Amino acid sequence: MRDHLHGESTPHPDVWTGRASNRFQWLLALGGAACLALGIQLAVDSKWTSGIAPLVMSVVGCIAAGLLVLFGTLAFVHVALKVDTDSLEVRCGHIGVPRRRIPLSHVTGAEFDPNVTPRHWGGWGYRWRPEKGTAVVVRRGEGVVLQLWDGHTFTVTVDDAEAAVRVIKDRLRSGAAR
Repeated sequence: MRDHLHGESTPHPDVWTGRASNRFQWLLALGGAACLALGIQLAVDSKWTSGIAPLVMSVVGCIAAGLLVLFGTLAFVHVALKVDTDSLEVRCGHIGVPRRRIPLSHVTGAEFDPNVTPRHWGGWGYRWRPEKGTAVVVRRGEGVVLQLWDGHTFTVTVDDAEAAVRVIKDRLRSGAAR
């Protein structure tokens, strides 16, 4: 790797990618898996004598809660951000859902926020607050805040958010020059 002087401009890659992870979500997923396992264990090895209705309710409740927690947390274990020449794409979790693609023609500006927290957005995940906009928050820390053409904002937590902002601003400048 070579050092660059302050005045020297460095070309950006055609596709910039970044991601952010939250290891705490794995603990929550483990809790969901445990609840799911409890439901399966109750269904397979039950000796309840109080009737079938309480057993079915317990099994269905444990399995439903386990699946909800398991898939709900695994969807936000990490977020991936990709900026190419004409759009920005955000994908969550291992299967990439939820996903949002924003054309750079819909972006009017980008800012670096050093302190995005789940507390400011009401928790982890894909969030919307009328006074703040939309966000994908998987951990506390740095993030990118986009100003969109319709007046809304979109925030995403990502490692090396300053580099993402530089790439986005460069793409916006080069798009305006065309």
